[in-house]
Amino acid sequence: MRLVVKIGGSLIKEATELVNRLVKEFGSGSQKIVEGGHTAERFSFSVLIVPGGGIFADIVRETDEKFCLGADTAHWMAILGMEQYAYYLQDKTGARAVDSIADVPEGVSILFPYRLLREEDPLPHSWDVTSDTIAAWIAKQNGARLIKVTDVDGIFRNGKLVREISASNCVGNNASCIDPALPKFLLKNRMECLIVNGKSPERVIRAVYRKPVLGTMVKGNI
Repeated sequence: MRLVVKIGGSLIKEATELVNRLVKEFGSGSQKIVEGGHTAERFSFSVLIVPGGGIFADIVRETDEKFCLGADTAHWMAILGMEQYAYYLQDKTGARAVDSIADVPEGVSILFPYRLLREEDPLPHSWDVTSDTIAAWIAKQNGARLIKVTDVDGIFRNGKLVREISASNCVGNNASCIDPALPKFLLKNRMECLIVNGKSPERVIRAVYRKPVLGTMVKGNI
């Protein structure tokens, strides 16, 4: 079972606990931790963590606003922000680091995305395209399920959590917790994205196992 788990920059305080919980459940390289009762079936999961930009990309945004960077320059600086977040997660958790999606191993891996995206350059260079859409592109390339882990329970409408929504209803809605380019990408590629609150690591574990979980499923295939 292949999964792409995008961990938002808004979770930087909680992200290491979440990654460590994922490693405990699914292993990472030689870290096949037996505490809690691993089974061979559990190790059939390949969980690729795509880091957000967080505070590292925010610095690029501020620099862009102040000094009017070119679109290409801002794009690659923001991708380097994702790379910095990847270094932070790897440093604090010891999870395996990868910089390719050609053969993602079993267990939990953290993607260092700069080299891959520099070589492929698959998406427009715009602030509408953030790590959300990048994670969706990676999931598409690998035929993986996409889980977006953030600091809210999902998408809200009129103060209520929406458990399932068509991506077409998210197009042009900048108040959502997903980036502006993601809904169109999901629609074009007939993909789904499950949004889960990463402040509860057990929710993310349940989502990986496809168990019912509080969150929002954004559907590009309806």
